[in-house]
Amino acid sequence: MNRLTFPLLKSLLVATLAVCGSVSAAEAQRVAAKADPAKGGTLYDSGDAARGLPACMSCHGAAGNSTIVANPKLAGQIEAYTHKQLVDFTTPNRQQPVMTTYAKMLTEDEKRHIAAYLATQKQKPGAAKNKDTVELGRKIYRGGIAEKGVAACASCHGATAGGIPAQYPRLSGQHQDYTYAQLEAFKTGTRKNSIQMTTLAQRMSPEEMKAVSDYIAGLK
Repeated sequence: MNRLTFPLLKSLLVATLAVCGSVSAAEAQRVAAKADPAKGGTLYDSGDAARGLPACMSCHGAAGNSTIVANPKLAGQIEAYTHKQLVDFTTPNRQQPVMTTYAKMLTEDEKRHIAAYLATQKQKPGAAKNKDTVELGRKIYRGGIAEKGVAACASCHGATAGGIPAQYPRLSGQHQDYTYAQLEAFKTGTRKNSIQMTTLAQRMSPEEMKAVSDYIAGLK
């Protein structure tokens, strides 16, 4: 995706946010108007030494393509979702020592700028690794686990895990380890910023979470 397409994406985001009811149309327009991907790219690549703010790329990789499996790929993530997570890291709902520290250093506009920058970047694809569990992962992702009341992941995140703007993140291509860690965090209550995910994760076994995490990594 190149930056020439960004104004169109902005318009679509405004419309989607308004329809989904996540925020008012006026608030959605304000979000779009303030986001500057160029400023976000500068912060992402260089940080701000004067404030002791490191470059985001030092943990999340160039253009949001993390090579560290414990750190998520952020390239191509839905802008409104990334912004929400940066805000959530400053609240009790999603405490993480590193991200909470740095998210609190960012201004509201800087959070929006970084989220806008990452939304314009192209994610490098991942791949499923465990051939013995990929079918189980596929079944869970596409059909859920009926006997446990676990909904299909695809019902919220889309058939290819592209996500739904503002509400549900893109999951495709994400590191297996990171996805599993987040499911575990929802299950144990250390991550509290999605009631739906907490409920679903609590109904899943570690084996089921690992299988679906691996399957998701191979989606494109």
